[in-house]
Amino acid sequence: MTHDNRLDESARAGFEDLVLAAEGDGPRLAALALTASRIGLKPRVYPLARAAQALAPDDADVASMTGELIAGDVPSWHFYMVKDDARNRAFEAAIRRAVHPGCRVLDIGAGTGLLAMMAARAGAGSVVSCEMNPAIADVATEIVALNGYADRVRIVSTKSSDLDADADLGGRADLIVSEIVSNNLLSEDVLPTMADAVSRLLAPGGRMIPEAGQIVVSLADWDGYGHDGMTDVAGFDMRPFNRLEQRPVRLKVGDPGIELRGQPADLFDFDFTSGGPWPDQQRSVELIADGNYINGVIQWIRLRLDAEGSYENRPRPRTMSNWAALFVPFDREIAPPPGTRIRVEGAHDGNTVRIWVDESMIAGGL
Repeated sequence: MTHDNRLDESARAGFEDLVLAAEGDGPRLAALALTASRIGLKPRVYPLARAAQALAPDDADVASMTGELIAGDVPSWHFYMVKDDARNRAFEAAIRRAVHPGCRVLDIGAGTGLLAMMAARAGAGSVVSCEMNPAIADVATEIVALNGYADRVRIVSTKSSDLDADADLGGRADLIVSEIVSNNLLSEDVLPTMADAVSRLLAPGGRMIPEAGQIVVSLADWDGYGHDGMTDVAGFDMRPFNRLEQRPVRLKVGDPGIELRGQPADLFDFDFTSGGPWPDQQRSVELIADGNYINGVIQWIRLRLDAEGSYENRPRPRTMSNWAALFVPFDREIAPPPGTRIRVEGAHDGNTVRIWVDESMIAGGL
């Protein structure tokens, strides 16, 4: 054990002494929650903030301090994800097809509790929904009770990897529902989560929603690219700074400036029900140019919910999805002749996804 580690343990012990001394004092506990946030004691922030709120429910200063601490750890996409009607309809239809009377369901990533309540409404005998964010888990529990499903839906504040099938679920689940995919499909640890769930938590012959997911790519022309880049500023050439622009660019799928060029293709396809492994960590597809201008490749996702239903956030004007499309720009706009084959390369490490095109290999149009 190093000297620094001893200091860390001493500091943690000293912090807990302060917590004990502040017991029963809402404002002091709120201040300690803020201190915990600043010094990296993240697991202590929410319990202290909630305790402070309970002790001083009418204290505006406590409410302001603790509210910011709690809300700051809740991703903003939760608020518009549940408004994605197309996604909600597709998931509920698949859930209704999968649930049978007495069915035991595990919902991975409770969020608001929406999918768990859908499963209960469809007739599931019991639903356990795990949520690793304790603030979200508490609110989801309240929502479930508010809507009359507390007798069949239980929210557990933990990761699915920490669940025990017998102790927490009452036995392996007949159905696992999840919606933890991201804009690039993978970056919320969906593959290791699914691998663990299939091996430990899913009953033999059990079902999963979604069953599979695809990373889809297409040639595209986006009229917004470059508009926000730096050129001349106050008489100085700022163009080198554009190399620091984050790529890929996140776009709303309903952006009217997106034009898909040619037919899309699946760059990667993951069968979640297999539990892995997923060996194809690098893959390429050929996309065929249609003769129009293109200035990049755009990527979106498709979820195969079951044999009958799917959800896809393919870019189209006036559409909405809680997932963004990701645009990988070329260095400049090109117009390859119709039929030109453009090879799109992709690689993933199970969490991050990279997509690129070697523009020097594109024949014509440069």
